[in-house]
Amino acid sequence: MRWAVGGGRVLDTADHTLVMGVLNVTPDSFSDGGKFLAFDAAVAHGLQMRVDGADIVDVGGESTRPGSDPVPAAEEIDRVVPVIRALVSAGVAVSVDTSKVEVAAAAIDAGAVIVNDVTALGDPEMVSLVSTAGVGVVLMHLPGTPRTMQADPHYDDVVGEVTAYLLARVEAAQAAGVAPDRIVVDPGIGFGKTLAHNLDLLTTGVARLADTGHPVLVGASRKSFLERVLGPLSPEDRDPPTAVAHAVAIVAGASIIRVHNVVMGTRCARVVDAIVRVEDI
Repeated sequence: MRWAVGGGRVLDTADHTLVMGVLNVTPDSFSDGGKFLAFDAAVAHGLQMRVDGADIVDVGGESTRPGSDPVPAAEEIDRVVPVIRALVSAGVAVSVDTSKVEVAAAAIDAGAVIVNDVTALGDPEMVSLVSTAGVGVVLMHLPGTPRTMQADPHYDDVVGEVTAYLLARVEAAQAAGVAPDRIVVDPGIGFGKTLAHNLDLLTTGVARLADTGHPVLVGASRKSFLERVLGPLSPEDRDPPTAVAHAVAIVAGASIIRVHNVVMGTRCARVVDAIVRVEDI
């Protein structure tokens, strides 16, 4: 499967699962808040992720953890744009994790080739921007907002409802001029879901979404639902169970995994690829 992104790049998922490294340029992200807020630390980490095997580095300047507060667009731009520009100049394929059109526009100007939007292009101006810019886009399922999403998640049929929502957002994006081969869908693991919802989406949900013909991105990395299975864990101690969750998702049809620990994520993906793509070995 081919994913056309900005700058004339095409990311091919046919021979291997793509790995997207998470780079939080924030003081309050749940997994590594503040660790990479400084410019030099952020750029060094982004470059190391590429060395470690990341196909894409996803740069975000606003935490979307449950209960998080929004960040003004100007502040978010100040956090991410210098980092994006530096990584792009070093040849890194960069996505920007934002739902604000001003931030996305500044990031694209700095060289970002993908917009990873947790609201699935909920802002009509964002749809217009990504269509005109010709960048790749990730459409994610998020009920409500990060502040409210975990208040009382309820679905009659989580797989059916998430799939229907994402297909509607795909249709809206295409109607606004976004080419089908630029669109990736993400079921939003950990965003407004219970443990049972997340487990269903990692298996049946991913398989159902893969049948839509769009690449599926799964981001289970260090999410709190892993603690509901295993008990309290530090963010770093969630990396091994993250790899297990992502392995299950790849078997179900995921084409892209979004990870904090790129070394472990890449090794996981390569082993699963060797199993599920055995005819290509």
